[in-house]
Amino acid sequence: MRDQLNAWIDSKADWPVLTTSIARKWLNDGDGLQDRGITRDLDWGVPVKKGDADWPGMEDKVFYVWFDAPIEYIACAGEWVDAGKGESWERWWRTDKGADDVRYTQFMGKDNVPFHTLSFPCTILGSGEPWKLVDYIKSFNYLNYDGGQFSTSQGRGVFMDQALDILPADYWRWWLLSHAPETSDSEFTWENFQVSVNKDLADVLGNFVSRVTKFCRSKFGEAVPEGGVYGADENALLETLTTRIRAYESHMDAIEVRKSATELRAIWVAGNEYLQTVAPWSTFKEDPDRAAMQIRLALNLIRVYAVLSAPFIPDAASAMLKGMQTEDEAWPDDVPAALNALAPGHAFTVPDVLFAKISDEDREDWQTRFSGTRT
Repeated sequence: MRDQLNAWIDSKADWPVLTTSIARKWLNDGDGLQDRGITRDLDWGVPVKKGDADWPGMEDKVFYVWFDAPIEYIACAGEWVDAGKGESWERWWRTDKGADDVRYTQFMGKDNVPFHTLSFPCTILGSGEPWKLVDYIKSFNYLNYDGGQFSTSQGRGVFMDQALDILPADYWRWWLLSHAPETSDSEFTWENFQVSVNKDLADVLGNFVSRVTKFCRSKFGEAVPEGGVYGADENALLETLTTRIRAYESHMDAIEVRKSATELRAIWVAGNEYLQTVAPWSTFKEDPDRAAMQIRLALNLIRVYAVLSAPFIPDAASAMLKGMQTEDEAWPDDVPAALNALAPGHAFTVPDVLFAKISDEDREDWQTRFSGTRT
């Protein structure tokens, strides 16, 4: 299979270097591709049999998970159809049934790359049948924990069940995605987590939503105000947002997670900088109509922020849309039009605090709590 695998890997010029370098190391370094056992002596797993009959010499063996589990990628589509949620699993998985137009992407840590660039493709290619091969493998380096490695067996780290007892999912999603270990290993520290949540989520996005909605409620009521026309500051904001949203789209299409998060934060910052520049709370004293226009633009920007932010912080995005009393999730292809989606008179409510700041006391408590061995 080596030559066939090499040719396939060579055809994937757009794959991350991390993915292809691991595959080529296994294929070509030293003595090249080696046989690997696909059974294990375990008391759980799928038994190795010939149909329902025992296979002599294999009575107590099960399939190795990384031989067996990827086959379930295909089988789960069959289960999806059996559950009445689709019409044809083969349409997704067999090129003789139309799967040539399927875009198939896998995401994984770098330790699982060999199984998805070598062993499972060997299963697929070696079958001689027209199975769909993966189009893109997005691999990641390691996420470490406070100076060492996460370890389930040693209880080192904060684990998902514990994390969600501390804070809602969006806090963790934002940190993990904005610090995704794409080009090198990254490290979780409680100090960095605190700074990221407080500065990015609370001070930038959460503060923008709170200031805009509360100011509008106090001066214009809980409805989008009318009056005023765009000036130089608004046109400059539209230009900035258009440029940054197109860049955000480009990074997302390329599955560049950290760059996408950085661009999304810059889009949030642009709204805050606009507020600081035009200062509607000051404008209101001299020109209420102009202040109304500024706040109308900012309220519409909350809806746009919700749409753009949904891949990273879906719960907060939903709360922003609910606060704006809209189900309009239209993507801002045309930024000026998107910032007029909520017309004058459209009702809204002031959302609850989107993100609470993490105090030094809480951070120190969590740091202490998760520094020992998990029982």
